[in-house]
Amino acid sequence: MYDCILVPTDGSPEVEGALEYAFDLARTHDATVRAIYVVSIAGYGNMPMEAALDGLSDALRGDGRAAVDRVEELAPPDVEVETAVLEGSPSRVIASQAQPGTCDLVVMGTHGRGGIDRLLLGSVAERVVRRASVPVLTVQVGSDDDDDGDGRRERPPVAVE
Repeated sequence: MYDCILVPTDGSPEVEGALEYAFDLARTHDATVRAIYVVSIAGYGNMPMEAALDGLSDALRGDGRAAVDRVEELAPPDVEVETAVLEGSPSRVIASQAQPGTCDLVVMGTHGRGGIDRLLLGSVAERVVRRASVPVLTVQVGSDDDDDGDGRRERPPVAVE
C-alpha cells in the first residue's frame, strides 16, 4: 500500500515518537522512509549583511544534516532510509514532496499547542494536512500532558486525514 513514507523532522527529540510509527509502517509495507529537514530562512531576511545570511543558511543546513542523520541512526536495520535537506516554506516543501508516485504517506509529529499559540503561530502539521495530496498521519508529541516527560504519551492520539 505504501512504497515511500515521508517523515519531516525538525531535529527535536519529540520527533522520535512519529519516527516509531513511520518505522513500523515501513516494516509492514516494505516501504522506504524519506526523512527531510526544511531550512526556512525567510524570517531572517531583515539581517543587515548578506554574508551573515549566508552564514546562517550554512548553520541551518548543518542543523538539518544532523537532524536527518539522527533519523538514519534510529532506523532499524531492516528499514531503508533516504534523507534530504531542502529549503523553503516548511509546509509547502513537505506537501510538494508528498505526491502520489513519490511519497504516498506523510508521518509527522504535531506539538500539543492550542488556544492563542496555535492561532498566532499556525501549525506546519495543520497546513500540511490541508495541502498534501496523500494521507497524513499526525502523531501528537511534546504535549504538556505527557505522562513520563519523554515527549510521548502512553497511547499517542493519532489522526489520519
